[in-house]
Amino acid sequence: MLDHWPVVAALAAGACAYGTRHLSRSLRARRERAARLAALRLTLAQIDALDDQQFEHALRDLLIRDGWQARQVGRQGDQAADVIGQERQRGRIVLQAKHTRVGGKVGVQVMYQVKGTAGPVHRADHAVVVTNGSLTRDAKAWGDRHRIHWIDRDRLHRWAEHGLPLHELLRLPGRTPRRGRTDESARRPQRARLVP
Repeated sequence: MLDHWPVVAALAAGACAYGTRHLSRSLRARRERAARLAALRLTLAQIDALDDQQFEHALRDLLIRDGWQARQVGRQGDQAADVIGQERQRGRIVLQAKHTRVGGKVGVQVMYQVKGTAGPVHRADHAVVVTNGSLTRDAKAWGDRHRIHWIDRDRLHRWAEHGLPLHELLRLPGRTPRRGRTDESARRPQRARLVP
């Protein structure tokens, strides 16, 4: 009977070396992506040149740059959520992206849609409508009254190009644990719903 242990040991060592190299490359790629995102700045001209889906990915990357865990979820039937983010201090955020032609306006009906789904469907603590255009006066006023944040062209410029973090731009409050909760329950994210 032949002794297979030297062959098995050699194969195991090779697999281990391959796994180590693969893991090292993967970690290096993640660090490089994180460094690129940390320095991410987009001009309005770059944003205007994007298509709808690229705009959603750009918003996701801006959230990641600002410390949120975020994913692009927009598709047909997305129930007014194109990007969803989570951040330990500020909870869950839902972004509705409205990429327009330059000079395009977003109307109040978008605010109605976001208000109707952000809390009940997506369990958001914060809902935001983001456009590279502008919003009608009614849309801004309605959003302000009903706690739907909005980012128009001017605010997008400050967020994307100047690097102002989203929580500062929108003055998003941090969440504080309720009294009487144990340390364990204080660490679990609580899902607050937007009040109508």
